[in-house]
Parts: sequence; C-alpha cells; structure tokens
Amino acid sequence: MISVAILPVRLSYAARLVDAGGVIEPETVVTNSNQCAPNGILADLLAGNGRFMAGHPRFGHDVSSPRARTADHRPTALVLGCLDSRVPPEAVFDQDFGTTVVVRTGGHALDTAVVGSVDFAVSVFEVAVVIVLGHQYCGAVASTVAAVQTGDRPGGALGELVALIEPAVHEAAGLDGGRDLADRVIDRHVARTVGSLLEVPAIKARAEAGAVKVVGARYEIDTGQVALL
Repeated sequence: MISVAILPVRLSYAARLVDAGGVIEPETVVTNSNQCAPNGILADLLAGNGRFMAGHPRFGHDVSSPRARTADHRPTALVLGCLDSRVPPEAVFDQDFGTTVVVRTGGHALDTAVVGSVDFAVSVFEVAVVIVLGHQYCGAVASTVAAVQTGDRPGGALGELVALIEPAVHEAAGLDGGRDLADRVIDRHVARTVGSLLEVPAIKARAEAGAVKVVGARYEIDTGQVALL
C-alpha cells in the first residue's frame, strides 16, 4: 500500500472572470481541505488557458522558482494529452511547476501503463481534476481515419495505436455533425477515453464521491483555446 502525507492547507483557485481586455484572471483562495475542490481547479486551468490565449501568460517556467525546487509534490490536476509538440499542457493552461501531472501518448491513447499512471495520480496524489485533451489537426487521428478508409493498417506498435483509436472512427462515421470525419473522430475519441477512465474502480469511486472531476476537452491550434466537450 502506497501512502503519502497530505498537508491540511492547500491552495485552490476559484476563477474570477474579469472583463479586462479579454484576459481571464484567477483569484487565489486558501482552503482547509485535504482535497482542492474539483470545480475550483478546473476553473483555474481554464482561466490559465484564457491568459495563454490572450498572450498574457503568468508563468515563464523559471527553473529557479520555489515551486520548481520543492521536494513536496502535491499536484491538483492531471492532463492526459497527445504527444503533439504544438500542445504542451503546462503552457496551454499556463500552470506553474508542481501543479499539473501530464501524461502524453499519441492521440491520448490508453494502454495499461497510461491507465495505471492516471489511477496513481487520482488515488495517491488525489488530483481533483483529470482532463482528457484532444486537439485540432491530430495526426494520430488523421492516420487512423486513413488506415480505416483504405484498409492499409500498419503493423507492430503503430498498428496497436491505430487499433486503440479505430472504434471512435466507426462511431463518428454514424454521427451527422456537418464536419469532416477526422474532426468528429477527435471529439468522439476524447469522449471514449473519458468513459474508459471512469470505468477504473478507484477513479469511478472518487468521481462518484465528488472528489475528482474527469472531463474531456479540445484544444484549437488555430486559436489557442481549450473548450470543454
């Protein structure tokens, strides 16, 4: 059994949306709970994306900052995202060192190690928010759509990645969204990933207790905006 000591005082962030030239600013709130409120953490992440999108990021990721050099690791959120180099979660959500656990695979595909990593973060770190972050122009999704349509599926590990994304292709094909198939698959694959994570017993139990929020989101490369799905 793995256990960690959680200090009684933790920082959470309740977003205060301020119309100041389109910049979204958060308000820091100190809570006396072992677990930051999921809604507050999610609001802070989206507020950070607002700063990022507006061109006013708060954190420069300076390695000399106190948050970078602490031995105390108490993250409040986890982002499961794609390995695409255009979508670094810490930058997209404008988060400082130590706040956000990041897991990245091609097309945020789930294998045993990824599920175990998310389970660990939820069970041991007690993160309050898990975001599955898909993105516009996802190469893994586009490649999977092409493989399904042509029947030319790759072998080896790459073929396994395609197989993990393929169910979303078949489901999205039956949806009338007026959008390109690959674009629909991106959203459907996010929804399937969220559903799979919520089937993990420890994650499901904490979600049902209101201790963790598991949500899907989409990052638009054209604009820099993250929208919840």
